[in-house]
Amino acid sequence: MFLDDPLTKATTEHTTVDADHGRIETRGISVSTDIDWLQERHRWPGLEAIGKVTRTRETGDKISTETAYYLFSTPITAERGGEVVRSHWGVENRLHWRLDVTMNEDAARNRMDNGPHNLAVLRHMALNVMGREESKTSLRAKFKKAAWNHDYLVKLLALFWVLVRTAKARHIRRNSPFEEANRNAEHC
Repeated sequence: MFLDDPLTKATTEHTTVDADHGRIETRGISVSTDIDWLQERHRWPGLEAIGKVTRTRETGDKISTETAYYLFSTPITAERGGEVVRSHWGVENRLHWRLDVTMNEDAARNRMDNGPHNLAVLRHMALNVMGREESKTSLRAKFKKAAWNHDYLVKLLALFWVLVRTAKARHIRRNSPFEEANRNAEHC
């Protein structure tokens, strides 16, 4: 890999060390904007930089290392790249926690055909609607209330319908010939 080559010079590098819960985690990130060679091969639209994050975790007498590679749509410093990567995984972890704890997703036994994907889409839709519903109750309480209270369920379904129609209207506007003409006129 390009950033693994000792002769390659990263545009920027940064290292952080965190010690918490009996473990030490060291994260080193290298970012390079020298990517002409990559664009010649792949022509990824918007690609401005590539990054490599190496995480070393020490727990007691065990040491584990993992490396991940990232594509960035903006020239970015290694320090900012590390923040972006951690933020992304924080969002992913929170979403997974909500899906598993609130909806018991990990216990789902559907494994055939499109079933897992279809149910995942429905779970995400339900989370989006529950998140938009304005009461300050927990997700679990909202799900229980929807199961027990027909009027509340109808309110959530109406909210879902508004969200779908809004998204559909945005999609239609974005793909209409009039919007295309407006976008082209703006760039002239």
